[in-house]
Amino acid sequence: MKDSTRRTVRTVVQAVIGLAAALPLLLPTLGVPETAAGYGVALAVAAGVTRAMASPAVQRFLPAWLRTSPTEARTQ
Repeated sequence: MKDSTRRTVRTVVQAVIGLAAALPLLLPTLGVPETAAGYGVALAVAAGVTRAMASPAVQRFLPAWLRTSPTEARTQ
């Protein structure tokens, strides 16, 4: 799998996890002011998952096709 494809898949997974965490806050209302907290939660969770997926401990548990290469991990 190409490195660019791997990065895209990882980003999509992280965004879906963030949106899933914020879904209870986003669904009840559709107005912008009421959903601002939900968007904040989604961004915070996605950022946390992104950071966690970059750690070597989590890398060991990821499938081989989703892991970052050793040279990519050193540059982060």
